Amino acid sequence: MSQDTPHGAVYNDPNAVLRAFAANRAFRAAEWSELTTEDNPYRRPVRPDDLAWLDYSRPMPVEKSLRLSNLLGHRMLRNVYDLDALFLTPKPSEAVEADRQAFYNDDNRMLSAMAKPILERHLFTFLEDERDELPSTTLDAVDRYVAEHLQQRTAEPGSAFATVTATKGRKEATNFLLLQISAFRPAVHTAITRAGLGEYDLAHPRLRQLLTDQHTAWVDATPTYAAMLKSAGLEPAAAAYWQLYLGSSLARGNYMHHLAINREHFFAFLGALVHKLVDETATRDRLVEVLEDGLGADTTHLRTLPQLTGTDLSTLVHELLAPLVERFGQGVLTDFHRGFADAAWLARQWDEDLATQVAWADRIEEYQEKAEKIQRHLVDEEIDVDLDTFVESEEETSTTHVHDEHRLVIIEAGQMHFWNNTTHRIELNEGDKLLIPVSRLHGSTVLSGECTYHQPIIPEDMFQRFA
Repeated sequence: MSQDTPHGAVYNDPNAVLRAFAANRAFRAAEWSELTTEDNPYRRPVRPDDLAWLDYSRPMPVEKSLRLSNLLGHRMLRNVYDLDALFLTPKPSEAVEADRQAFYNDDNRMLSAMAKPILERHLFTFLEDERDELPSTTLDAVDRYVAEHLQQRTAEPGSAFATVTATKGRKEATNFLLLQISAFRPAVHTAITRAGLGEYDLAHPRLRQLLTDQHTAWVDATPTYAAMLKSAGLEPAAAAYWQLYLGSSLARGNYMHHLAINREHFFAFLGALVHKLVDETATRDRLVEVLEDGLGADTTHLRTLPQLTGTDLSTLVHELLAPLVERFGQGVLTDFHRGFADAAWLARQWDEDLATQVAWADRIEEYQEKAEKIQRHLVDEEIDVDLDTFVESEEETSTTHVHDEHRLVIIEAGQMHFWNNTTHRIELNEGDKLLIPVSRLHGSTVLSGECTYHQPIIPEDMFQRFA
């Protein structure tokens, strides 16, 4: 790119590229009325002000894979991946049209192309060191590896389901679970459809039909998917609950897009695809139980999903891989394993992240009490900790985010609503306090003419002592 182009000055600075990309009006910080955006598929707040200090110039370490750069990174990356997909609003308006024009234009396409490799490198590189080993690079070894995963996942469908059913506010927790599924399930199928575009019949005569069958099955199931969400009071619109998607939820869809779009990773994409089918088989019955119990949801969509037996899975693995191995060698199996293993890792992280978020949100009163104890300890022991202070005006809204450290919220004057779900908002008044652990998703809106609040940063040892 020539340095005299409009964005030439930022081309060699990864962080400047992302700041320019996030300056799109469709990605601006959320306003008070935008907790949900059912009628505007282009409105995807990124929280761009935080990009002034976040660093995307190097890969994210695994220990920060639930921190702020991950959340905002996956928000931006989903916006990149969705740019060549068609979204039509059910309710046009001037504001929606302005966001549509900002989303679909050449300037955004150019910045998206620049942002994509920066975000993919930052967000996915760490997976290389987290991958389990494949015992041997043979088709039979891959077959056994996948079969063992199905057995293990069926026996242990995850801690999130158990956490949701153990909450006091089961309806709210189940609602949040369904929101997270809506963050990645449609995206995964868009990626599958995208992956099937091309000419490859001479290399694998059955592959096109196998991928087309996946697309057709999703199209046929879309009405029951919409009915499932609507039975729980939710809409199936794209990005409808954007502010409430966990970074780990966005990551599951984004990883499929990453492998589908970058064609050199196609064999890894097939691994992630098989993992998707295995994961849905292993978790279906437990998910049906949780959704029906917590929301009375219509689970026809889930009940009609195909269930893979061990024989079915083995047949699928051989049908997908044998012709490719014959033509391209054992590297096909290595790449397949990479995609499967990485998708499994992201699914495990999602399960743990969701369980932790749901448990915290269900026990907000306890975390208000913990905050009181920590603040009293800081005062009584005259302990100084780093502190951020904010003065915000009425209706000023904090786009949902996570913190990279444990924080208290202490209201000095005024009133705000604090929220972490679509179901209710927590009122905080003068003198109220709340403990927000690291990586917990939340946002806020000021209710009074002005609100002054402080955020002391709590060291890990003190957090462990009181929380």
